[in-house]
Amino acid sequence: MLNIFAFLIGLISLVIVIPAQIPLLGWANWIALPLIAVGIIAGALSSSNSGRNFCLIVLLIAGVRLMLGGGVI
Repeated sequence: MLNIFAFLIGLISLVIVIPAQIPLLGWANWIALPLIAVGIIAGALSSSNSGRNFCLIVLLIAGVRLMLGGGVI
């Protein structure tokens, strides 16, 4: 059950992160990061790893975008 919850949180975060790739919308990644963290924690508590891994991929996308935009030094 937690794996499904983590996967759903990852999908919601992905919906936020994809438009944040457009210039001047990078601030939306900061909104998605706490959601991604909740998804990673829920995925870590579940017996399966797919939800956690999906959230980690979304975190990687958001993190790279923040580094390229100068949001994370």
